[in-house]
Amino acid sequence: MLQTQYLKAQAFQDSLKNDTARVTESILIRQQQQGRLDSLLKLQIQEELRNVKGDQIKTLELQKKLVAIHKSDSVRRVQQSQKIAQLKKSTKGYPVVLLHDTLFHVYMRVGSFKAQDRAESISKKIENLYRDPFFRSDSLKIQQNEDSYDIIYNREVVVMSVSDLDALWFDETPARLAKRYLKTIQNEISLQKKQNSLINWAKNIALALGVIIGLGVLIKLLNKVFKHGERFLDLKNQQFFDFLWRKKVRIFNAAQLRSFLLKVYNVLRLLLILLVIYLSLPLLFSIFPQTKSLTGQLIQWILTPLLSSLDAIVDFLPNLVTILVIYFIFRYTIKALHYFVREISKGNIQISGFHEDWAYPTFNILRFILYAFMLVIIWPYLPGSDSPAFQGVSVFLGILISLGSSSAIANMVSGLVITYMRPFKIGDRVKIGEHVGDVMAKTMLVTRLKTIKNEDITVPNSAVLSGSTINYTANCQRASSPGLIVHVTITIGYDVPWRTLYEVLIKAALNTDLIEQEPKPFVLQTGLEDFYVAYQINAYTKHASKQAVIYSNLYQNIQDACNEAGIEIMSPHYRAARDGNVTTIPADYLPKDYVVPSFNVKTQAEQHPKK
Repeated sequence: MLQTQYLKAQAFQDSLKNDTARVTESILIRQQQQGRLDSLLKLQIQEELRNVKGDQIKTLELQKKLVAIHKSDSVRRVQQSQKIAQLKKSTKGYPVVLLHDTLFHVYMRVGSFKAQDRAESISKKIENLYRDPFFRSDSLKIQQNEDSYDIIYNREVVVMSVSDLDALWFDETPARLAKRYLKTIQNEISLQKKQNSLINWAKNIALALGVIIGLGVLIKLLNKVFKHGERFLDLKNQQFFDFLWRKKVRIFNAAQLRSFLLKVYNVLRLLLILLVIYLSLPLLFSIFPQTKSLTGQLIQWILTPLLSSLDAIVDFLPNLVTILVIYFIFRYTIKALHYFVREISKGNIQISGFHEDWAYPTFNILRFILYAFMLVIIWPYLPGSDSPAFQGVSVFLGILISLGSSSAIANMVSGLVITYMRPFKIGDRVKIGEHVGDVMAKTMLVTRLKTIKNEDITVPNSAVLSGSTINYTANCQRASSPGLIVHVTITIGYDVPWRTLYEVLIKAALNTDLIEQEPKPFVLQTGLEDFYVAYQINAYTKHASKQAVIYSNLYQNIQDACNEAGIEIMSPHYRAARDGNVTTIPADYLPKDYVVPSFNVKTQAEQHPKK
């Protein structure tokens, strides 16, 4: 129902437009007729002026009439121009066609004969003249009537009429417009007859065959050229691969590189052949009149994007110069900054409170900020930066990055904090959480450790910052520090004098490689248990990264020293009689006359003899 109402409203609106156009045309016709009457009246008055002599009153009266006619004519011309301008906004032109070629357009009606009907009728009459085998162009004439100029053939057939409104539409006189239409019709009919003759068709077919044969030969030559190119690639493939290998570009092996290059090469060959075929189509279509109209369209499909791209490039050139100037300013600013950073890292330039290992991290931060600032400045000069699509993509990428990079940003911030806190350096032996190893790399996101078992451990910087870090190397590298303290705890029974054990443990520590002689090792008693005493030997070393070797050697030396001193390393939880049991000291440390003690039993009477 709504659709029916819409169609009715649309029909009413179209009818109203047609009525308005019809009224406007009627007004123009009346004004045109009035103009002709005024012209006749003006001629009559001018004739009377020539005949009046000496009668000033009559002369003034006639001159006033001429002035009034001139004013009326001027006003009418202005009104006609306004009416025509109004009609041009809403009036559609209908083409007069001969064999798909447009000769001209008809815009105005003649009486009840609409512009579309006029165009179709004129087209049919011109086509009939074209079909007439005895047509002669000089048989077309112009005949002037009272209201129009008619183009007639053989003084019988009225091909078309040129009215005053037609002439007014083009701001010409009816006679001049009729002559222009006559010449157009004569030329077009003669041209079409010539183009569609049998001789011309034979020539066109021969030319088309020549174009097709030439296209085939050109494609064959292109294939031969590309075949030679394939052989050249086979010869130079290894050299190119070696060049990439020297440049440390190791994405492909030699066979994969050859396969990739051949695929790219064949795609280029196919694209070039398709381009040649496409460019030959306009030449082929331009041979035949029936397809000539497609020629411009095919060429336009290529030229339009190319010209648009060229115009865009030309328009972008001033902005490109600005972008290049901004880029080079920032580039050389960063280069100058890099020079100072390099000198600071080498120690040639010293800044109070600024450590050398801060130089490159600080440079990376400043470089990132400068490039970001440069991008902000360049952004308005980029083509399409103010388009809604470009802005929408930018917002989408921003949301995507903000949603997907929260942990990465946390690690980056932690990396910055770690850089300036300086809890460790590259090469330091550290303990981060449960992991112990040497620091191999510090990046903005992670810290990499290498354990003594050659295990690579990657620790996120956020975990480093949120947890505790032990640096074993820091005090070993300071000249004012005695070094790292390595310590071992052993438990010995109460039967061993502690002073004796102190001497033994200190001796064992001093005999250990990589242990500092000064300050001397020292022993601490860390616990008095029920059956034994806990002793802790502490010694200094400057080699934190060799703790495993130092501890192993220290354990060995403690065993040797205790065995030499006759001290058994035990943690007794009960007391037992030694009678009949071999000592726990290795045989190498026992005297040659050592004999396993026998069991001795004493009675109470033996323990308390009678008096």
